Amino acid sequence: MAMTKRIYIAQAIPYVNAAPHVGHALEYVQADCLARFYRASGNETFYSDGADENSLKNVQAAEKEGVPVQQLVDKYAKEFENLKEALNLTFDVFNRTSSKNHFSGAQKLWLQCRQEDIYKRKYRGLYCVGCEQFYTKDELVSGKCPEHLTVPEEIEEENYFFKLSNYQKFLENLIGKDKLLIVPPTRKNEVLSFIEGGLEDFSISRSRDRARGWGVPVPGDDSQVMYVWFDALTTYLTALGFGSTDQSLLKKFWLDSNAKKIQVLGKGILRFHAVYWIAMLKSAGLPLPSEEFVHGYITV
Repeated sequence: MAMTKRIYIAQAIPYVNAAPHVGHALEYVQADCLARFYRASGNETFYSDGADENSLKNVQAAEKEGVPVQQLVDKYAKEFENLKEALNLTFDVFNRTSSKNHFSGAQKLWLQCRQEDIYKRKYRGLYCVGCEQFYTKDELVSGKCPEHLTVPEEIEEENYFFKLSNYQKFLENLIGKDKLLIVPPTRKNEVLSFIEGGLEDFSISRSRDRARGWGVPVPGDDSQVMYVWFDALTTYLTALGFGSTDQSLLKKFWLDSNAKKIQVLGKGILRFHAVYWIAMLKSAGLPLPSEEFVHGYITV
């Protein structure tokens, strides 16, 4: 069997609200090993990395340090970019989500989603800033976020929502039949059980006030900025030029049906990558990733 000629390795981008730690090194080295393997096997390979800069978490870290948000993300993004030398990495691009090109790509994806998949409504929920995610009471452990063990904040506001419920059957079939391969199988089973529990629509914007004006503006509504996960996931496209004038990398590594698109991520963000992201791409009529390689955490 002939090897796939084009390979895209897309590494999850870290929040840049603090310096890198050993867990980041684990993911970087794993992604880099894959990129080196595919290059050594004679495949045309593109490996993207970057920084997740539009989160509320970064806003709060900047307030704590008493500096403007841009200054904070510039400082920490540089520390992550410097891992290239420290860990001898070979990524081809370091895509920052506070860049102009990324903003235009994220807005393009929003506008490309099916109109019936995006609507506005009032919402009240329990929000963990650490995860940048709403939780239901059932998902909490003794009233705390299962990931950060902090008490979530109760938030009420009017936001845009994405109709994830439209993609229930599609996702079950895609993942169940390994059309999107999730490795290892324990993580595939975890995602399937989440989907089978019934998918609820998720909020894809925040009020500009709560976001302190930081983030990607929602097209046509200045009172809202995009929910960080909607914009951050778009990095895998904007790293290839989606939304910019040069589409050559995008055509080669994402739009080409023969390109193999591998995403490398930690277990804590699997739901966003295997459920939300896939539904967003499907809604926008764009090709889907081929594989998601999920690693655990370093616990010592």
